Amino acid sequence: MMSSLDGRIITSRWGATPNTKEYETTAATFDSQAWMCGRVTMEKDFTEGLAPDLQPVATPLDRTDFVAEHDAESFVVAVDAHGKLGWESAYIDEEHIIAVLTEQVSDEYLAYLRRVGVSYVFGGAQELDFARVLDKLGQLFPIQTILLEGGGHINGSLLKAGLVDELSLLHYPVVDGAASSPTIFEQGDAPARPFKLLSVEQRPEGILWARYQAAQR
Repeated sequence: MMSSLDGRIITSRWGATPNTKEYETTAATFDSQAWMCGRVTMEKDFTEGLAPDLQPVATPLDRTDFVAEHDAESFVVAVDAHGKLGWESAYIDEEHIIAVLTEQVSDEYLAYLRRVGVSYVFGGAQELDFARVLDKLGQLFPIQTILLEGGGHINGSLLKAGLVDELSLLHYPVVDGAASSPTIFEQGDAPARPFKLLSVEQRPEGILWARYQAAQR
């Protein structure tokens, strides 16, 4: 994650052209096979509000995981519990899209994902069990390490579930100051979670890169 000095993550508030290229540069140093974002981040940064093309379905679809045909070596995991995201294709760049859904999504939406060629896994009947989701991703795809890239609610959900192993945080030299701007972790009234500092490195443009290991409970 990249945040302001006061922990806020909406980069559009940090001036006209905030230099965020260090985000991709440092992310590339991790040996990951996938990255994961929540619906709001996906909609804002990647799908631009594209609505799914829902069409009538003659036969009900089983709530079983679907692995579309693909030749990808890396993946995008889109957490979309209620099936709201639209996709122009089954790829972002050359990375295959995997949707994470609950069983509440409609047959029409599942049929839509199949038509586009997007894979999907179910994380629960009504709510997502992220430990179950990660197990499925490891079993159905060649994924062992995932970069979790926000927003704050999904970060908070995985932290609360004890599924964050390491925090890679880029401190951008700006103070946001807006109470309405989300923070790195939004996890409600969950207990505080300690981390152990692994390293600190000064990067270009005054950015400070800190890495932390999640402490054992």
